[in-house]
Amino acid sequence: MGDERVDVSKRLLAWFDGAGRELPWRRERTPYRVWLAEVLLQQTRVETAIPYYERFLARFPTLSALAEAPLEDVLKLWEGLGYYARARHLHQAARQVQREYGGQLPADDEALRALPGVGPYTAGAVASIAFGQPVAAVDGNARRVLARLFAVEGDPRAPSVRRELEALARALLPADRPGAFNEALMELGALVCLPRAPRCAVCPLADLCQAHRQGRETELPRRAPRRALPHYDVAAAVLVRDDGRLLVARRKLDDFLGGLWEFPGGKREEGESLEGCLARELAEELDIQVEVGERLLTLEHSYTHFGITLYAFRCRLLAGEPRCLDCAEVRWAAPAELEALPMAVTDRRIARWLGGSGGQGEGG
Repeated sequence: MGDERVDVSKRLLAWFDGAGRELPWRRERTPYRVWLAEVLLQQTRVETAIPYYERFLARFPTLSALAEAPLEDVLKLWEGLGYYARARHLHQAARQVQREYGGQLPADDEALRALPGVGPYTAGAVASIAFGQPVAAVDGNARRVLARLFAVEGDPRAPSVRRELEALARALLPADRPGAFNEALMELGALVCLPRAPRCAVCPLADLCQAHRQGRETELPRRAPRRALPHYDVAAAVLVRDDGRLLVARRKLDDFLGGLWEFPGGKREEGESLEGCLARELAEELDIQVEVGERLLTLEHSYTHFGITLYAFRCRLLAGEPRCLDCAEVRWAAPAELEALPMAVTDRRIARWLGGSGGQGEGG
């Protein structure tokens, strides 16, 4: 690639120096702040991540503060952002760094990869941006830019294509400003080299871009069609004790949405009624028998790999005292206490409905 490689790097860095966005994590690039931002930005848009970043720094200004906090506090602050494994891994990694490195993130790419939740991209971003290490960091935006720049065929999600794009990024990486280059490549994908309508007229690399030369900007990168997402019906119990307290259970840490509190219930099996599903789930999970009453709420929600319709029912305890057979913890919580518990989106919507006028009458 020779001179063209140098030209790409120089142009991209010059463009970034003038056009890069002013973002909170670019103001003070301590290793902790860079790492926190990169974890927040996984699967999350910049505008969504910014308020979470600011709240996290206010609550956990240092890695040591994060490591010393209870996991439930971390999950609560993460609430609504999704992909909760990121929060659990962030907390686990902070504790590991506190234990093994005295609270200071290691600069070495391999040492970073050994931390929970830190893959090649995050390790490369932290190593290059925070420590100036010559390591590539290739996210989805960067893969799109590289696929167009070098007219790379194939789906960037395929391992072989991903490896090819990462090799191209390493070949372009300047030794003197690796972190800025990695950011510039991602920034170009976020602001200019857009998925459906690339802004080639303002791209600093347009005349070097093979896809642009060939008139194939909108064809590349090629992506295999996505499979239809499976859909599940889920039933949840709103079980209220005589003193007004509600039954909630905390998911086991290694479960989906691990560590979050929920209104107990589960997925309907084939041929099963929603009411039968709920009675079965509560017997299997909490060793109680319930009478399933009126339906209070119906909620739709999509996760990355599946969608659900959640049906919340008012229930009455018939027999047994709740105990965890398939959960981490169970408690009777006063309605006012629910707001402090970390919950997934659907359970939070139930809790807030109960806290408003919905909790007093019939729902739909």
